[in-house]
Formats: sequence, structure tokens, C-alpha cells
Amino acid sequence: MAATEPVRRRIAHIAVITVAALAVPTAVGTLGVRRAAEEVYPQRVSDVAPPERPAPVLDPGRPTVAVVLGAAGANVADALAPYEVFAATGRFNVVTVAPTSDPVTLTGGLDLVPDLSFAELAARASEPPDVVVVPQLHGPTSDVVDWLRAQRRQGAPLLLSVCVGAEVLADAGLLDGRPATSHWLKLIGLRRSDPDVNWTEGVRFVDDGDIVTTAGVLSGIDGALRVVERLVGPAEAERVSRELGWSGYRPGGPVAIADEDPQPRDLVALLSAAYRWNRPTTGVLLTDGVGEIELAAAFRPYTELSYLARLRAFSLDGRAVRSRHGLTFLPRAAWRPADPGFDRVLVPHGAPPVALGDTSIPVRALHDAGEFPFDGALRDIADTYDVATARWVARSLQYPVPDRGLPGPRWPWLLTVSPLLLAGVGAGTVILAGRVLALRRRDRPGGGATVPAGPTPDSSAPPGRASRRRLRA
Repeated sequence: MAATEPVRRRIAHIAVITVAALAVPTAVGTLGVRRAAEEVYPQRVSDVAPPERPAPVLDPGRPTVAVVLGAAGANVADALAPYEVFAATGRFNVVTVAPTSDPVTLTGGLDLVPDLSFAELAARASEPPDVVVVPQLHGPTSDVVDWLRAQRRQGAPLLLSVCVGAEVLADAGLLDGRPATSHWLKLIGLRRSDPDVNWTEGVRFVDDGDIVTTAGVLSGIDGALRVVERLVGPAEAERVSRELGWSGYRPGGPVAIADEDPQPRDLVALLSAAYRWNRPTTGVLLTDGVGEIELAAAFRPYTELSYLARLRAFSLDGRAVRSRHGLTFLPRAAWRPADPGFDRVLVPHGAPPVALGDTSIPVRALHDAGEFPFDGALRDIADTYDVATARWVARSLQYPVPDRGLPGPRWPWLLTVSPLLLAGVGAGTVILAGRVLALRRRDRPGGGATVPAGPTPDSSAPPGRASRRRLRA
């Protein structure tokens, strides 16, 4: 038994060191992930007042497409990419609608002024929209769910959900007993939360008549082109896809995509969220005439599921800007040449304007003429960060990008070392604390080894017996 006690103490000591080595990177990483998630939809802090909204013209001879925005936010690519697809045809009334007329924050902090509130749309149109686009929404969605149910009761608009927007339709009970799809990362959870839906994978969209659901993010372009194909014709859908630089469109049916499953290389997303403590503050220049997909490419790849930068939209004079097809966006800052307040600047539309001046911070024009806007963003991520992260961003967008043509380091080695260093700090702290405590016990009076005292005579024994014991000894 005496021999096993030191062994037990040794095992306990090793266990404490192991727990500390795991606890420190886990705790730091958890805080990092929480902070990164909060920065995806940063609260609006701007003195720029929304301009007076021009009343959108709803031509009664054209179908109306309503792109829904949640009161607390919406995914920038899910909303803006289908919007530009429909607007580029010139065959639809395309409006953004929200529960209220207040500005809505899109992914990364891009503030959009909705064209109409739900109440304003009802006052201007006697019938529900012909097409309703439902992107991934941020925050509570009960008001949107109620509005969607009301639209279905009043008529039968064609519903197009993009990515996790399918969850909103499922919450409204509109997908029960029907086939549908969504983002590959979300499908496992959706199968558990909404088992009455026939969730499908391996296709970019599922066309089930009056409801079309799409896979992740940029699959929304294919879904929107499918609706254009049905309502206008395949020739117009092909023309728009060429104009946008989108090569994935195939007329006649859904495009098959590889079944996605989490891969070890996807660890870059967790590393970035947990341990990228030095995210640069990146300014995104808003200019009149910027394309809606160009804006989406400047915001979504750097924030949600990649956590690469803190973005801040700005304009040269601090005023609101109008996009290519008439959306109103609010900057959060004006350009200050002497003190920009950014680590770098992204220009999503055209070349950097002369008005930026000879600034000391890096300025990156994201897109080359004639290419799909997200291509430039992925090149920039590979060059500025690493290729593995760029590949992950493409996977999260469900946008196939080959490895060739992506410059930059292959893997974020500094991020990979961070949890190992934190584990060493945790283990080293426990070892050092144990050594210090041992030294203190040794230096304490009476803390050293003592010699046990010998037996003492039994005072209760008779004197004679004690004397005889001593004599025999």
C-alpha cells in the first residue's frame, strides 16, 4: 500500500497537467469563437441618417419579386445575389421588404435601407408578390414567418429560399411533406428539427413547383436563374448568367453537386474563429453604381464562417450610395485621408478612385473586368491569408474553385501553433505551481522529515514491573 500512494499522487498530478493543457486553449478558443460570431452582424453605429426613400415603381405589367430582409439582419450574399439576377433581366419589379422601414444590417456590417416595409408593400399592391425570396435571416424570424403565412393565405406566390432560408419556410410549416434542400452544414440539424421535410442533398436547388429551395449561398444564383427560366425563358436566364460571369447555370434542371461532408482541412475555420486575435479592420468603399454581387463578394467571404476581418463600410463623403439596380446602402464612416482608421481597404467596384489619394495603407481592387466577383475575393484571401482558408470559404459558399490560380501560403501555420502554445502555458503553469508549493512546504518549520520517537514506559504499569523490564533489557 505504501508503494502505491506515490503512484497515485503521480497519476493525479499528470491528470491535473493534462486538464490544464486542454482547458486553457479551450477557454481562450471559446471566447474567440463567441467574439467572432458577434462581429458577423456588428451593431450599427453611424451618424449617417437614411435618405428619403424614393417610392419604388411597381409596373402592373411585370411580375413583382420581393426579397425579404429580417429586422435584425440577413445574409448579404443570399439576399443580394438573387436580387441582382432578377433586376438584371429588366423583366421584374424587384424590391427589398422588411418588417419595418429601418435600415437592416447585412453580413459584415453592410447597412441596407429596405425599399418597403411589409405594411407599405400591402398598401401599394393589391395582391401578394409573384415571387418571394427568403435568404438566411439573423435573429428572431417570427414576424417574417407570420408574413409568409399571410402571403400564402392571400394567394400562391412562388417561394425561393436561399441557403438556410429554408429553415424559415420550415418554421412556417410550408415545407412539410415536400422535398427541399439547404446549406450542407445545416442539413444534419434540419433533419432533426424538421423531420417532416424531405431534405435532399447533392443538388444546387430543388424545384417543387411553387417552392424552390437552394443549397448553400451562391446556389441562390442558380435558384434565381431557374425562376427566370420558368417565368421569362431559358434564353434570358443564359444571358443574365453570362452578364454576371456565372458559369454554373445549366438550363432545364438542377445542377448536381458533390455531397459535402466536414473534412479535416475545414479545421482552418475553427482556428480562424478561435485564435485569429489580430483581425485587421478593413474598410470597404461604397460607390454609386456598385453591383449588388460585387458588394456581397466584399463582405461575405471575409466574415461569416471565415472570421478574417472586421469590416467597415465607408464612402468618400459619408453619404448614402445607390447600387447598380437602385438599392440604398448607408456607410458607417467617411474617408479621412490623414487618419483612415483602417488597416487596409477593399474596392469592390472598379479601380481605386483618385480621391483616395496616396494613402499609406494597402488598397485592393477586388475584381477584374469580366470575371465573377467572388473570384477576386478568393484570390485576395489566398494571397493575404492562405490558400487553405480560401478553399474553405469557397466550400462554405458552395462555389467550386480549383487550387490552381490561388496564390499565397498553403496553410495558416501560425494559427495552428496558437492552441499548442496555449496548451503549453496551461501545463507549464500547473507544473510551476506544483514546484513552488513543494518548496514552500519544505521550507516551512517542521515541514522536513522527522524521526519518530521511541516507545515510552507505560505509566499505568506497576513500578516493579517497569524496573524488571529495564533490567531484562
